[in-house]
Amino acid sequence: MQAVRDNRSEQEFTLEVDGEVAVAAYQREGDTIVFTHTLVPARLEGHGVGSRLIRGSLDLARDQGLKVVPQCPFVRAFIEKHPAYRDLV
Repeated sequence: MQAVRDNRSEQEFTLEVDGEVAVAAYQREGDTIVFTHTLVPARLEGHGVGSRLIRGSLDLARDQGLKVVPQCPFVRAFIEKHPAYRDLV
């Protein structure tokens, strides 16, 4: 299984699955990370790829000691469904 990567130069977390790349775009503002949108290729939708991407992204944000602003509706919904991540907000 591929790991989520932080592509800081592009300000996005990525997860490659079967040659396709899912993206969680963000903006870093000091010790805060603002998730702006999530893109999952159509072929990968419905297979949990978005959730794996966001879980990995939030874990990396936690490891870096960042606070999260979930502007993206997908990220917001993920945090609502997974209370273990609410402390990041």
